[in-house]
Order: sequence, then structure tokens, then C-alpha cells
Amino acid sequence: MPSWNDLLTEFIAQPDDNRDAWIHARVVDALTTIGTLRGGRRVIMYGSGFLQKPTAPPAHSMITHEDLNGLMAVIYGMEWDKGLTLILHTPGGVTNAAESLVSYMRSKFDDVEVIVPAFAMSAGTMISLASDRIVLGRQSQLGPIDPQLSGGGRSVSARAVVEQFDRAQREVLANTAAAHVWAPIVASLGPALLQEAQNALDYSERMVAEWLSQYMFAGSPTSVQDGQRVAQHFNDATTHKSHGRRIGRDEARAQGVTVEDLESNQDLQEAVLSAYHLMTIVFEQTVSTKMLWSDHDRTWVKNWDE
Repeated sequence: MPSWNDLLTEFIAQPDDNRDAWIHARVVDALTTIGTLRGGRRVIMYGSGFLQKPTAPPAHSMITHEDLNGLMAVIYGMEWDKGLTLILHTPGGVTNAAESLVSYMRSKFDDVEVIVPAFAMSAGTMISLASDRIVLGRQSQLGPIDPQLSGGGRSVSARAVVEQFDRAQREVLANTAAAHVWAPIVASLGPALLQEAQNALDYSERMVAEWLSQYMFAGSPTSVQDGQRVAQHFNDATTHKSHGRRIGRDEARAQGVTVEDLESNQDLQEAVLSAYHLMTIVFEQTVSTKMLWSDHDRTWVKNWDE
């Protein structure tokens, strides 16, 4: 399997006017190989350059509603009865946008699997848990789905907001003098933030639980209970402590998530990691920040030039 450095060396060795065609052909070949190895399935790779371009605006690196346009563009013309393999690389994004993407994919394909070559965090984890199975390598990671709220120029954990209000209530009830300490803190959060945070937690957890019950755990007599249990684990920021915490395949499997090991098929691992490395080279060497790419050679790309 060519390493990232090998592929980059090959890319740079191409004449300037042939680099686009070279990388295009290599990506489509890798995606086609993946489809063949997965039994003739259709393949889409969705990824963003959040690692290569950390200063890019959120719309250029995160899952947003605009991505639905890209998904529709690359799905166009596919044979929907063959099942979909989604290669996913994302730091997460807007919960409602993830819901829209899942709803559209599941309306087209009866069977959806997700392969995570490196990162599928937050809303990316939500999309992964809406699949029939997830393929993870040793290096792959999911993350907590604890929704983030924007305010004051920064993002805060919805679970942290709820827990902070709970802590304030306990301490004030135990000692009324503590009200003087907590008053400015609670006031800075805004009067509606607690309810917004609780709504966000309930919404994301309920949605993921329903997806798990309907797809991954379909046919099981305990599908509803299992879906609720797994969704609760992934939404439990009290346990995870960090929104960016790594949830690897062993932990996911221990919770009952249907996980396949990427290394169990060396040809598949080579094709997946080649496609992933090629995508990261595009992000590093061009102005592209987000892309969807299909095995039948349809693309949607978002660019940002610093």
C-alpha cells in the first residue's frame, strides 16, 4: 500500500497540468475498488480538511445544511438498490444538517454502511450510528454526540450547561450565601440557554436512538431498548468529559454497536486508506476544504482561499 508520502511524491512529480486528472483518476479507482470489495455497492467519500486548514470558517469544515446539495449531486444517477458505502471524515457540525443527510441517504438506500478511516466526530458519529454497520480501523475514532451550543463567540457543551445549572441549584439550596457567587455566572448564560441545552440533548439522543432501533438493531426484540442505551452512552458527556474524546472500535463494540475491523480485509484497507490519503493531499495542496466524491465519478467541492 502506498503511504501518504508515496502518494504525495507521485502527485508532485506530475506536470502541473496533469495533477488534477491524476488525482481524480486515483480517487475514482480507489472508490470503485471499495465498491467491488463490498459486493458491488455504491461508494461516496465525504470529508473535510479540518486538519489541514484549521482556520477555515466553520461552513468550510463542518457538516452544514449546504452539504445536502452536495449529497444530492453525487448520488444522482446511482443504482440505489445496491446499497451505499459512505467513507466519512469529519469533525462534526450542525445536528439538524446531519439529520437531513441521514434522512436523504436512507430514503434512497435500504442498506447503508459507514467506513471511518480516521475521524467521524460529533454529528459525524451521529451519521455513523444511523448506518447498518460501521467499519473502523485501529486508528479510527468516533466521539460523543453531546451537542454544542454557540454563544459569546464560542461553543459550549449542552450537557455542561445543564450540569452547571444543576450544580448552582444544589449549592444555593444548601447555602443561600452561594447565590452571590452563582448569580453573575448564571446571568451570563442567558435565561433561555438551560432550556435550549436540555432540548438539544433530548433531541440528539432521541434521534440517534430511533436510527439505531430502525437500522442497526432492526429485527431484534430489544431494538428500542438497545438503541436508547447506546444513544445514551454516546450522549453522556458526564462520562466522556470532553467533546473531543476518542471512542474507538473496542468501546463502540462493547456498547453493542455493529463494528467490522478494517484490517480484516487488507485489500479493502489499502483502498480506503489510499482514498483517504489522496483526499488529504487535495486539502493540503489546493484551496479545497470539503468534498463529496462518488465511485461513478461525480464530485462536489467547497473551496476557501486564505
